[in-house]
Amino acid sequence: MAQTSSRSNRKVFYSLGLLNILVLLQNVNCYEYKVGGSGDWSVPIDPNVNSYNQWAERSRFQIGDTLSFNYPADKDSVLLVKKADFDNCNTASPIEKYIDGHSVVKFTHSGPFYFISGVHDNCVKNQKLHVVVMADRSKSNKTAASPPSPSADDVPPSPAPSGEEALSPPTGSVEINPTPAPSQESSPPTPKNGVSSIVMSFVGSTAAFVGSSILLGF
Repeated sequence: MAQTSSRSNRKVFYSLGLLNILVLLQNVNCYEYKVGGSGDWSVPIDPNVNSYNQWAERSRFQIGDTLSFNYPADKDSVLLVKKADFDNCNTASPIEKYIDGHSVVKFTHSGPFYFISGVHDNCVKNQKLHVVVMADRSKSNKTAASPPSPSADDVPPSPAPSGEEALSPPTGSVEINPTPAPSQESSPPTPKNGVSSIVMSFVGSTAAFVGSSILLGF
């Protein structure tokens, strides 16, 4: 009985471990960005230049990534707003409001995201950020198949010049081997960094080990 109970406990332990690894595999490619590169959410040094937007244009945000803001909770906040409110620095009707001083926003869908400071005067001084999240590339579009080359039988014969009789087609079968069109393969997406590739390899190996241990246990 004791041996059976011990084996059952090991199976439960391995199952939970495998579940955790699968969750890790789903999130391993997600990246946390710090707003502006440093994470500091404040009025830019040059209020005439939107340094946050310049930083965002150099970044490639994807679904599942997060964006962190650091600021004094008693003096500032982060507002997720619509484009019109972003342009006019309207702080009255945000979509979301973050006030904890260390706010982390997760991108759950592709498209534009607009952030402004909860302090109107700060927003006017370009403490605002426009982020564009890329579309999901995990499901690559299938390459359209090339139309088949017409066979010799499908090509109508050219008319004979006037005054001449059309030549009779040669007897017997003629085998035509059309040159196959080169396949178009999309290059695999480049990982965001080398660390992601190493982690993916390690986690995949661990998942395989745990999975085989479960199967042997059963």
